[in-house]
Amino acid sequence: MLTPTMNAKEILQYLGGEAAFAYLAKAKELERKGMKIFNFGIGQPDIPTFEHIINAAKEALNARFTGYTETAGIYELREAIAEYLNNRYGSDVTYSEVIVTPGAKTALFLALSAYLREGDEVLVPEPSFPAYPEVTKFLGAKPIFIPLKWLGREKGFKLDLEAIENAITSKTKMIVVNNPHNPTGAVFSSDEVEWVMDLARRKGIIVLADEIYDHFIYDDVRFKSFLSFPDWRDYVLYVNGFSKTFSMTGWRLGYLIARKEVIPRLTVLAVNIYSCATSFVQKAAVVALKESEESVNKMIEVFRRRRDLICSRLSEVKGFEVWPSRGAFYVFPNVSKILNELNITVEEFVNGLLINKGVVVLPGTAFPETYGRNFIRFSFAVDFTSIEEGVKKIREYVEEIMCGVKR
Repeated sequence: MLTPTMNAKEILQYLGGEAAFAYLAKAKELERKGMKIFNFGIGQPDIPTFEHIINAAKEALNARFTGYTETAGIYELREAIAEYLNNRYGSDVTYSEVIVTPGAKTALFLALSAYLREGDEVLVPEPSFPAYPEVTKFLGAKPIFIPLKWLGREKGFKLDLEAIENAITSKTKMIVVNNPHNPTGAVFSSDEVEWVMDLARRKGIIVLADEIYDHFIYDDVRFKSFLSFPDWRDYVLYVNGFSKTFSMTGWRLGYLIARKEVIPRLTVLAVNIYSCATSFVQKAAVVALKESEESVNKMIEVFRRRRDLICSRLSEVKGFEVWPSRGAFYVFPNVSKILNELNITVEEFVNGLLINKGVVVLPGTAFPETYGRNFIRFSFAVDFTSIEEGVKKIREYVEEIMCGVKR
């Protein structure tokens, strides 16, 4: 347990990592030994960055735009981000309320660092992206996990609104809302989002809104952004980035939106951490925002079809309870029937699947507490053939272990 007397080294030893990268390393080792790997573990689009974005980066490099930039980001990009969000969500963000960061994780770190103090509490609906609780702990604050409601394969996952409100204490500083949601693929309804915003108003707490998957919406589901509220400045810290929507994971570019009085203080923190985001990547990001609508829409349609395929195939695997996700590019099936029948943990199931069949999935406990002990996460950011063949391997493995067969 973290304590106020711990030094920096002790705190770092206490922190956890992101399991996706650990399983990726295991898979790479098996691949080097000749095993064919089906990787449903990593959360990044497999579609290459769009050509017009790559060309924009090349143009910036050819123009020798390779030096330091303003820490908050070049004006052109900050203005483009504000315009993009305002057109999409009917908001009124200005460039002075934008700070550009090397990836959305850095934006999360800035937001949490700026507002949390030792002893503060952060409400984290779980399962959750690991960075929220880990950074919270690093700062000496305490994550309070609020399990999502699992309503079965027909209705999926919802926020437990009553539990969230009941968890608020005098120490509660912030609530994290990741929507669309990693790892479940849920898209929280407009009613849920409005309820959280109203709670923030009533209790005087901050909403850390991570909407990195905001374009990955399926089945005509309505998505409501926290930036759509006219009083967002009083309660919302908004995080987004370029990794998912524009398939730019390795480019490392994100941003944080906050009221303009906060941005200069965040900039002071940022200049002491990373100086600025990569110069020529910022130039490419301007083009990404202004010229990618058609490319993004085509990519989302591909992902919708992949979602349909993987849910269909997983539903045919004995013991899998599959809810078709509404957003992001994950499915989070319940496998408790298999685990209970075999008396094994989800980690044992996942490791066996990797070692015996070369299929990479993540245990629900990687996100990051015990709630996910009955679930596994699939990323369907893989091609159709890999989905077909990978799920076939899973079905084979389940049939073998159910029959007590070892190969």
